[in-house]
Amino acid sequence: MKQWVPSLAWLYRKPGRRKRRAFKASPPVILSGGFACLILLGTLLLKIPGATEQPITWLESLFTATSAVTVTGLVVVDTGATYSVFGLTVLAVLIQAGGLGFMTFAVLAAMSLGGHVGLQHQLMAKEAMHQTSLANIGRTAKAVVSLALTVEAVAVVGLTLTWWGDKGFVDALSEAVFYAISAFNSAGFVLSPNGLVDYASSIPVNLIVSILFVIGGLGFSVITNIAEKRRWHDFSVYTRAILIATLIINVLSVAIIWLLEMNNPATFANLSIGDQAMAAWFQATTPRSAGFNTVDTGAMTEASAVFTLLLMLIGGGSMSTAGGIKLGTFIVLLVATYAFLRRREHVTLLNRTVPQEIVMKALAVTLVTLTLMFLGIFILMILNPLPFIDITFEVLSASATVGLSRGITAEITAASQVILVFLMFAGRVGPLTLAYFLATPRKRHIRFPETDIQVG
Repeated sequence: MKQWVPSLAWLYRKPGRRKRRAFKASPPVILSGGFACLILLGTLLLKIPGATEQPITWLESLFTATSAVTVTGLVVVDTGATYSVFGLTVLAVLIQAGGLGFMTFAVLAAMSLGGHVGLQHQLMAKEAMHQTSLANIGRTAKAVVSLALTVEAVAVVGLTLTWWGDKGFVDALSEAVFYAISAFNSAGFVLSPNGLVDYASSIPVNLIVSILFVIGGLGFSVITNIAEKRRWHDFSVYTRAILIATLIINVLSVAIIWLLEMNNPATFANLSIGDQAMAAWFQATTPRSAGFNTVDTGAMTEASAVFTLLLMLIGGGSMSTAGGIKLGTFIVLLVATYAFLRRREHVTLLNRTVPQEIVMKALAVTLVTLTLMFLGIFILMILNPLPFIDITFEVLSASATVGLSRGITAEITAASQVILVFLMFAGRVGPLTLAYFLATPRKRHIRFPETDIQVG
């Protein structure tokens, strides 16, 4: 027998052979280490002279690699002007790997070698892909990659046909591939310093890009559940809840953004009614998932910026390319609050009882995320003499791995950029790590007497 690939040795266990040494690292450590190694590799590749048109610093390389792997989209240099074809290819690979998750690729690689995934690493993959059954991991991993490649391929065709006349076939195809990967993985990386502002009136570009990040933001479990069941009443409670919540939030967000920006000469005022509607749709749906923009984000009213903060905090579905506390967490918080206000003994959702453990998990994830964001805002306010709204927007965008910015990413201090690197990394793997610990509770055999604590 040939010796197995070293990079997959931690995942593969050959049948009939005893392990000589047990690997003691916990799944969260391995998951975080995998993303860290991917970021380090990306940093080194982007620092190669052939990867850039002009020299960049190590911090700029690290920041870009972290932003790509965590599918955030914040940048400190002009992506299109700074990176060569090789550099952009590296970015696209980092985005794809970070968006789909290295766990998916690791499981598929081990399976393709004919191996069996050990129980410990099955549990790790289960947490990474938010599956409730270990038997679904392999099927889910394959479905994730198949879905991504299929949707991206369709988008590449559409965008290539849209840009062919203006850019020529080769440039149109290369840009279409980059934008399809960036959009589906909710990365928000663009090749122009203006974002997608130049395409604010382009119906194909707006629809294709927004559909890509909306699908990516729903979550693979929702997509696969829809594909398998195909009937509303057969969908899982989670799938129905996510679809209903997504529809409600998107409709309300479009209306609110449109009303707040319709008279703003720097954003919507000079657009036609049809273009305003399209811009409102794009700007309302992008904060919960991607970091694209068809109007100048920094020129939007502060009211719109504050509302966008809420959308970034909520994020997309679990097991999706989006960030934030996740839409499922937000739904649980809402129904738990409603149950308390109505003095109901149990928390219910679509005629199903939500276990108390899930409610507590939602509270913990939200509190930890908010604490992380507060610390980031506090530190960046100390390091930078910039408006509070701009700093807050930048921190939430990094922590929720969204990528929208009011134009201060390259202006803040080097120490602040390091803080954002940490926030992007923590925003990507932090909730996953926390979910693992919360999903493996330790039962205590001692129960203490109850006490009364005043709340509210």
